[in-house]
Amino acid sequence: MPDFPKNHATLSKGFGALLILAIILASLNLRPAVTSLGSLLDLVIEDLQMNGFVAGMITGIPPLCFALMGPLAPRLAGKRGPELVVAAAMAAVLLGIALRAVAPGTGVFLLCTALALAGIAVGNILMPVLVKRWFPGKIGIVTGAYTTAVALGASGVAGIAVPVNQMLGGNWRLGLGFWAILALLALVLWLLVYFGMRNQIAAQQQLAGSSTDGAGIGPMRKNATAWWVALFFGGQSAVAYIFMGWLPKIFIDFGVSPAFAGSLLAILLGVGVPLSFVMPALAAKFSNQTPLVIFNGVVGIIAIIGMLLAPVQGAVLWAVLLGICGSNFPLALTMIGLKARTAAGVSKLSTFGQSAGYLMAFPGPFLVGVLHETSGSWVAPIWLIAGLIVFQTLVGIMAGRPRYIEDTQLREVR
Repeated sequence: MPDFPKNHATLSKGFGALLILAIILASLNLRPAVTSLGSLLDLVIEDLQMNGFVAGMITGIPPLCFALMGPLAPRLAGKRGPELVVAAAMAAVLLGIALRAVAPGTGVFLLCTALALAGIAVGNILMPVLVKRWFPGKIGIVTGAYTTAVALGASGVAGIAVPVNQMLGGNWRLGLGFWAILALLALVLWLLVYFGMRNQIAAQQQLAGSSTDGAGIGPMRKNATAWWVALFFGGQSAVAYIFMGWLPKIFIDFGVSPAFAGSLLAILLGVGVPLSFVMPALAAKFSNQTPLVIFNGVVGIIAIIGMLLAPVQGAVLWAVLLGICGSNFPLALTMIGLKARTAAGVSKLSTFGQSAGYLMAFPGPFLVGVLHETSGSWVAPIWLIAGLIVFQTLVGIMAGRPRYIEDTQLREVR
């Protein structure tokens, strides 16, 4: 396990509980802007008269924004502190969701979606930083709380997005804009945290600024282990965002109702709630995570074959199996912690692995839209997904091998 610094500012019980609540509420906002759009994508495409190319751009924007904005988060946090930056991120999510609901055309819709996703990207990177910063003795408990909140925010919104939209009159603008309320609550709470803890935050920022841990670790772009981890993260991210953006529409076109299609996405994402606890624990018991990678890959391919042969009849089973395959996400995050010996190594590997991985994942959802538009069916896109599952399995086998980024760096120096 990586070693985390023990020096941290004193945190009173009252503010400790408030901060945990704020972290959980912020984490609940890290997926609804994506999954609510996936559930209502058909309505948005029809009303804004989008073609497959543009729809593919929308579903591909999340990983692109995460890749571009992710590296900026540590720099912003280093200057202003992660607490203020997370508050700004929640403001971006709020404005992005609210403004895209009134967007007059596709261009504005894309820009507003990108704004919300930029806020999410910053939150993705800074949630682990906040946990290490304020709860160094309770990393497992608090991390479990926020990762569960991310999974619940994704699966819960996917499952009720269509019913909520119907309750609001069937207007997709109200259905998408509704989730700005969740971001507003998070923003208010983070402002309370920031202004209520200003002295403690300033003291913690001073401690962080004086640390020199990890100064000797070389660049991750020259590190073979870091690249295998990034490739694995990118492969699983591509598949995940394809399903978050396209799964409901795929099953709607296969013949199921919009509400049932949304529930299938909720099932897929909901399976990740317990697995977010189980998979990291299993991965930590193995020095080599290859067996877990292979198991997830086989389960994913079975689901893909099922979607091609009996998409409607076995829809729930395929969603469950794809959710199990999706546990490569917590597995990839766990690998980031397992493949570095120090906290500084984890930080560098996390920034590189997630940023490079999300950048590699960006073309996936876009290509699905293009393939569907040009072929007029879902057969070619589903085969593309199968290829990505095979790819993430192969690179995951390499990433899971028992080695550390510091060891690779030492060999390079010699």
